[in-house]
Amino acid sequence: MPQPTEPGRRPPRTPGKPATTDAAPENSAGSRAATQRLKMRRELAAAAMELFATKGYEATTVDEIAATAGVARRTFFRHFRSKEEAIFPDHDDTLIRAEAVLNAAPPHEHPLDTVCRGIKEVMKMYAASPTVSVERYRLTREVPTLREREIASVARYERLFTRYLLGHFDEQAHHDGNDDPLLAEVAASAVVTAHNHVLRRWLRAGGQGDVETQLDRAFAIVRRTFGTGIGAGRSAEPQPGAAAAVRERGEVLVTVARTDAPLDEVMRTIENALRDRM
Repeated sequence: MPQPTEPGRRPPRTPGKPATTDAAPENSAGSRAATQRLKMRRELAAAAMELFATKGYEATTVDEIAATAGVARRTFFRHFRSKEEAIFPDHDDTLIRAEAVLNAAPPHEHPLDTVCRGIKEVMKMYAASPTVSVERYRLTREVPTLREREIASVARYERLFTRYLLGHFDEQAHHDGNDDPLLAEVAASAVVTAHNHVLRRWLRAGGQGDVETQLDRAFAIVRRTFGTGIGAGRSAEPQPGAAAAVRERGEVLVTVARTDAPLDEVMRTIENALRDRM
């Protein structure tokens, strides 16, 4: 007959059975739930992509997407708020992985390099399914609503990276605190722009090519252009001369470049314009 136990105490362990903790099953269950959630989101996205390609975006309904995926309408709305959201099933999880890269960064790594590693999680997401990514790119070019959704997703990454960079300035190089948010936002935007430039080129090529090498080359250009002053105290000596030039001039620079110009050409245009102003 089971013996009563005092409130707050665990019941005695049955002889011969190994002791267990509640944390492991809970973690395991949470992991399985997350995997199932992502699996369902991808299945719904695949159904939406299929229907958008065959029927067109406007003619496709949520009910049809749910039916094609073999689930009820309410299941669709447990995962997505609208049909345009269904075409981007992985961005939430990718954003979490990108943030995890930032949080686990080694102390010696330059913050811009950390951010570049973080956004590589986005490229991994696209590269995991090249055929789907290419088709999604085609749809976003044709449907303004999907294009707006994509832009909103990009803005989330920029905000994440801006917050991270803002926390890694060299205090000796930035006496004027008002410059910090601008520099962080511009640098974060440059990383995202470099990534998206390479991504678009890869998608236009049908998902073919050594995208890793292309990314590293683009990020090297960003590092040369925007690396001064950000995290200088973490891995190298500060460069106060360059920062001082920015503080003294404080001007707004406007340049013009073709949208199809190579990234290094765009960066050279900016660098030359800055050099002419010094």
